[in-house]
Amino acid sequence: MKFTPLSLDGAYRVDLERRGDSRGFFARMFCREEFRRHGLTGVWEQCNMSHSAEKGTLRGMHFQRPPKADAKLVKCMRGAVFDVIVDLRKGSATFGQWTSVMLSSEGGEMIYIPAGFAHGFQTLTPDAELLYFHSHSYSPEHEGGVHHMDAEVGIAWPLEIGTLSERDRNLPPLKNVDPI
Repeated sequence: MKFTPLSLDGAYRVDLERRGDSRGFFARMFCREEFRRHGLTGVWEQCNMSHSAEKGTLRGMHFQRPPKADAKLVKCMRGAVFDVIVDLRKGSATFGQWTSVMLSSEGGEMIYIPAGFAHGFQTLTPDAELLYFHSHSYSPEHEGGVHHMDAEVGIAWPLEIGTLSERDRNLPPLKNVDPI
């Protein structure tokens, strides 16, 4: 695996190193020791999968508050998505800033998201599927979110927003969210 730091401290693009032959390829998605060498969590308590049927679907921007604030490792298993994170860490020099990684089933890349970040994505293809590893189990009483169109954050979504849940439509702006 190749770890490339993103512009927000503690976040990484993780590229799989595929070993191929006439049958296809093999790639390691996780190695506790390699993650530990980069100072990243190596303990995953929950694994989730999402499927979005329509191109342009937006999910996010979601996070968990302490003590359930969780790191995530996200991989696109089918299709392609524009994956976005926003720094919500108290005292962070990049608080309120965002960055993105295009994840695709063809590319072999993942994103490592440290605890204290909001996460969301927009589908670039129909029938996009993501696999998420979480360092804490989901806790409804600790969930939170930031509005995907908050002008203060200024995320530049690549497509017109299509399908969006009522919950995500009603998330608060950053100024109404306590830092994590």
